[in-house]
Amino acid sequence: MKLNIQNETSRLRAVILGTAESIGPIPSLEDAYDPKSIQYIKAGTYPKEADMVKEMEAVVEVLKKYDVTVYRPKLITDYNQIFSRDIAFVIEDKLIEANILPNREREYQAIQHVLDLIGEENIIVLPEECHVEGGDVMPYNDYIFIGTYSGEDYSDYITARTNMDSVIAIQELFPHKTVKSFELRKSNTDPKENALHLDCCFQPIGKDKAILHKNGFLIEKEYEWLLNFFGKENVFEISKEEMFNMNSNIFSISDDVIISEKNFTRLNTWLRDNGFTVEEVAYAEIAKQEGLLRCSTMPLIRD
Repeated sequence: MKLNIQNETSRLRAVILGTAESIGPIPSLEDAYDPKSIQYIKAGTYPKEADMVKEMEAVVEVLKKYDVTVYRPKLITDYNQIFSRDIAFVIEDKLIEANILPNREREYQAIQHVLDLIGEENIIVLPEECHVEGGDVMPYNDYIFIGTYSGEDYSDYITARTNMDSVIAIQELFPHKTVKSFELRKSNTDPKENALHLDCCFQPIGKDKAILHKNGFLIEKEYEWLLNFFGKENVFEISKEEMFNMNSNIFSISDDVIISEKNFTRLNTWLRDNGFTVEEVAYAEIAKQEGLLRCSTMPLIRD
């Protein structure tokens, strides 16, 4: 397989989509990875497996409609394998293994059948001190945008997933690209004050547009850089509530076709008004785990 990812929006040809089958029991509060999951566990409304399987199968149908090759991870019994974006990501023709939370390593092993198609020579394993997850990494043509957190209290946040060591390592791997990092707001307890990954508060769409949430960025001038980069007229600003519901975590099949959650009324109207075809799916149950469409997909090939 010849990998090719230059950006977030070129025509998609092959993707790994996670699976909600056999995700196991509701996690304990101690085992939850993010404040949003904790909120739903406490409320007794944590998503049911059958509902999430149904949601993901609807995405499969949309991808097949557009002739996208869909790979799924090998099933591990009683194990959450929904968020395939966390475990690896592709830049150009290289797949980079994410150094994820230690108790999630089996998720990466479950895509070995896809890794075999890629070949070892095109797979990069970063040094141990580099912490990175795919939700924080966005190739954008000549740029690579990376969400990070560099505070001295990094180790206190289970929500801090990508460190500056990774930013430096990725810049060294792709010296011809401009790597631009963004400090994200982190909270272990308040999901409305936590940008788990960069794609929880920002995502490029189309050829020149973006979705953006100001409060997800710890440093205002970094948010303003993005606003100026895309142009205010090309940016859809989302509210704190819309960020909580994961409005920025939609997924592009091409620069004019987007899969979005059906309840994102304001966003979906804006997208259609701006010439996009919007394929609406139900994904609100999966969103309860602080991830949505981008989080559960890992593109391998785009034209």
